[in-house]
Amino acid sequence: RTQLGPMWAYILAHENAVPLWRSLMGPTKVFRARNNVPDSIRGAYGLTDTRNTTHGSDSPASASREIAFFFPEFNEQLWYQQEEPRLRCGQVCSCVPRGWAGSCAPGPAAGSCGVLRA
Repeated sequence: RTQLGPMWAYILAHENAVPLWRSLMGPTKVFRARNNVPDSIRGAYGLTDTRNTTHGSDSPASASREIAFFFPEFNEQLWYQQEEPRLRCGQVCSCVPRGWAGSCAPGPAAGSCGVLRA
């Protein structure tokens, strides 16, 4: 049994997303997280090393494999072609599979981006 409660899977899109997310999570070992990085997610909420609240890919290659596992309908190449330019222009967009809730809201730079103009 790998989980004891609800589980949510997300695709985080950001330049250097893997190291940034790993920094927010803190060390895998909860004892280390509590002592060395108490304000990290695991430092604040982790219970044990196997109940440490979060998972994050250790590399972009691992992220691609894990995204394919959790989101089989997600097309990473298509995302990079169509959605990633919008993200870089300041539009925050939650792109989710059919049947899920999602929203898109333009960021401060959205008006200046040619990609977003209709």
